[in-house]
Formats: sequence, C-alpha cells, structure tokens
Amino acid sequence: MLSEKSTATVRATLPAVGAAIGDITELFYRKLFTAHPELLRDLFNRGNQAAGVQKQALAGSIAAFATHLVDHPGTRPDVMLARIAHKHASLGVTREQYRTVHLHLFAAIAEVLGEAVTPEVAKAWDEVYWLMANALVAIEERLYAEQQVAAGEVWRTWRVTGRTEETPDCTTFRLAPADGRPAPVHRPGQYVSVQVELPDGARQIRQYSLCGAPGSPDLSITVKRVHGPAAGGPDGEVSHHLHTRVHPGDTLRVSAPYGDLVLTDSRDPLLLASAGIGCTPMLSMLEHLADTGHTAPVTVVHADRSPADHALRTDHRALTGKLADARAYFWYEESPEPGDLQGLVDLAPVPLAPGTRAYLCGPLPFMRAVREQLLAKGLPAADIHYEVFGPDLWLANA
Repeated sequence: MLSEKSTATVRATLPAVGAAIGDITELFYRKLFTAHPELLRDLFNRGNQAAGVQKQALAGSIAAFATHLVDHPGTRPDVMLARIAHKHASLGVTREQYRTVHLHLFAAIAEVLGEAVTPEVAKAWDEVYWLMANALVAIEERLYAEQQVAAGEVWRTWRVTGRTEETPDCTTFRLAPADGRPAPVHRPGQYVSVQVELPDGARQIRQYSLCGAPGSPDLSITVKRVHGPAAGGPDGEVSHHLHTRVHPGDTLRVSAPYGDLVLTDSRDPLLLASAGIGCTPMLSMLEHLADTGHTAPVTVVHADRSPADHALRTDHRALTGKLADARAYFWYEESPEPGDLQGLVDLAPVPLAPGTRAYLCGPLPFMRAVREQLLAKGLPAADIHYEVFGPDLWLANA
C-alpha cells in the first residue's frame, strides 16, 4: 500500500513523470546496457530494443502501476503483476537484478527531470518502484518454488527429437530432456522460454507456447518465423535461428513452464479463440479437454490469412472433433475451403452456451475485437481471459 503522503506526491507528479517517461526509459536502458552489456546480449530481447517497444513496455508498466495505486488506494493490479512475474520467472530474473534496475532507473529520472526531483518526489517514486518490485519478487520466488528450482535457475538442456514444417513459416520442434529426468508437468496454456546461442555469441531468449497436453514425456513448440521489415523492425533473430539452424539431434536450453493464462478444470462451456500462431496454447487446451473427457459445449474460433497459413490446422480440427460437444469456426481472409468462413471473425451468429468462459490468444487488435464482440453478446468481462505475448504484458490487465 502506498503511503498517504507518497500518494499525494505521486498524484501531483504523475503527469510530469508520465510526459517524460519515454525519455527516462531511453536513458535508463542506455545507462543499464553501458554498465551491464551482458544483459542486452543474454537477457533482453535485442529486437524489441532495436524497435523501441521494450522502452514503451517499461514506461507503460510503471505508469500503469503508479496510476492504479493512486486511483485505487489499498489495492494492487494483481493480474498485471502475475502476468509480468510469470514472464520474469521464465527468464530466470532474480531479486538482485531489481536492485540493478533501480540504480540506473533512478539515475535516469534525476537526470531527465533535474531540479523537479526533490527529495520528497524521489522518496515517493522510490516507494512506488519497491512496491512493484517486491510484489514481483514475491510472486517469482513462489513460482520458482513451485517448479522446485532455485531462484533464477530455470534452465535445462533439451534435445530436439524431431521437427515438422507446418507451413512455410511455422515449424514444430519436439523436445526431450537431455538429462534423462522427467519432463516438468505443465498446465494447458503455459509456455517455455527457449535460449539459443547466435553466431555473434549472444544468448537470446524467446517464449513459445507448449502445444501438447500436460503429462507428455516430451515437449512440443511451434515457432513462427518473424519477418521484421514488414512490421518496421528487424527479422526475428531466434525464430530465424531455429528455422534455419536447429535440427534433430541438436540441443536447446529450455526453461521450466510458466504462464498464468491456463485452463482450469471445470465443467463450464468454453470458447477458445485464436489468430495466427496464437492457436498453439489452444491446441494444448483442446488436447487436455479431450484427455479429461470434457462434455460441456466448446466453441473453437480461429482467424488466419489462409488455410495454408494456418499452422496445425489439421490438428486444430481433429482435436475439436474428439470432444463430445464442440464446433470449430475458421475464418480466412483468403482462399477459404468448403466449410470455412471468409473475412474477419464475426461472432454475432455464433451460438454460445450460457455460462461460457472465453480464452483468447493472438495479436492485440484481434483480441480487442473478439473481446468487444463477446461483451456485446453478454459475456461478463470477468469470464474473458487473454494472453499477451511480447513486451506489452502490462496491457493484459483484465
């Protein structure tokens, strides 16, 4: 809980800090990577740094947290914190790294805002930072304990046992533990971090959803090759490395499974909506539902450019067909096949059973559009859950 005095100070200075936070975070990262170049090489996503989105993410999360403390005294944005903590745990973030961030972040605040950073202002924003940092550390340490790993030591070596080209830009990799120990149990919808060593020696990390059901002796991930120039950024370093250089017999460093958007065991009707590579956690959920004999209605929705671009399309439809009461609706912008739908997702004519809980995964514009449609159909906001990948985890605040 933010103290009453600090709340007043943060409320008064939030507009000024918010207006300058882009400059603050840009200077912060420059200071951080000058002092600790290994963090850019081996922890932070270099592609996001080059495109500027990591800066936006840090600014957004701090501003969102501070705004919540001021607008809702005595509460915390626990959904946002949990989402960020799971991502941090999958990266192996430690308590000590929060101290490093604090040092360089507050040096940047003082340099950008100058004389406006009085001792009172510095103390108030220091309180905001440590409220957020300590909350994240507590969640992350619990997550490490649940996976029975020491804080930050989340990595194991896995051997690639197979790869399947699903589409020209999507490849599935099957992985088995190289150390002979059992695979960790994951929950349907979770992801792992994969760390690869690139030609320049950097060890870059990315997250990929697990495709299979919990309890499998191995893991499967489907990786979409990221073409950056079309989006105004660089090509995806890790996705291109996996597509072009990783083959059966090679090894990868893979984290324990994390992610809080998971399917809970219940008898509720469900809607599983995805777009593009967002179908991967939905496949894990569908396989789990089939394995556990789920009998309530399940509505499966997917959007893609074309059937040829729909990774795991055959599995998506086949797993839906294994359920007692399920129907799939596939929308394609181009070349729909018989039984498919043309254009963008339109849920208006799609029947939903009373009490349906919805899970969404895909690009933010898709999830926002589907969420609006579900709200219009009468689904309560509390029953609509979604996963945000990339640096914008702070947006997943509902």
